[in-house]
Amino acid sequence: MIYFASDFHFGIPDRQGSMQREARFIQWLDQVKSDATAIYLMGDLFDFWFEYRTVVPKGYARLFGKLAEIVDSGIELHLFKGNHDLWAFRYLEDEIGIKLHRKGELTQLGNKKFFLSHGDGVGPGDNGYKFLKSIFENRFNQFLYRWIHPDVGTRLGSYFSRRSRLTKLLKEGVELRRSNDLAREPIVIFSKQMAASDLSINYFIFGHVHFPEILKLSDTASCVILGDWVQHFTYAVFDGETVELKKFSETLY
Repeated sequence: MIYFASDFHFGIPDRQGSMQREARFIQWLDQVKSDATAIYLMGDLFDFWFEYRTVVPKGYARLFGKLAEIVDSGIELHLFKGNHDLWAFRYLEDEIGIKLHRKGELTQLGNKKFFLSHGDGVGPGDNGYKFLKSIFENRFNQFLYRWIHPDVGTRLGSYFSRRSRLTKLLKEGVELRRSNDLAREPIVIFSKQMAASDLSINYFIFGHVHFPEILKLSDTASCVILGDWVQHFTYAVFDGETVELKKFSETLY
């Protein structure tokens, strides 16, 4: 079995709330490790993450321990960087053994072809974010940020993280609002266009949108939006033939 999950945003709304969700995620890892051959984490593992050359953000000891255990057991563990953890560089690869992916990729899993991506900046529109992302991914700008003392740089990033709309909704216990028509999401438009130009692709797997859904694109292709581990606690499983969306211990579709 191959498992996919996305959008954990560990670190918000506060340490206690984050640790509760981490504990639930660790329980899920313990559940799936019995039959998993690979686990793909499709981005936004953290709500804020910046690696200095010799310093990483404090916390996540139990999470890292479990992820290292998964890797040491022989299960492939992949992380596709999202918009909240795009400043992950070498630490997760070197210390834990996670295979880090920096851009969307086409890959063959079993006898099916997949396009895998977090989903941020994919598809038409959202030009403001795409410009901002290019600034954040610029190596010179990353070099400049490293000159900020880690205590200050991490506090600064965490400050803005905890002022986000998502953090506010979590604190208030309000559910995220779903788009009226997920088919109009840029990642779905992108998937339709790519599926039409490459008939060999069977599944497009994305996070980012936070709402779990499988949208049929054609007789042979589907777009899978994974949901999140903020409010939905959903994931996808590929059994070698089909992809199914599930809620932790419970079938969704």
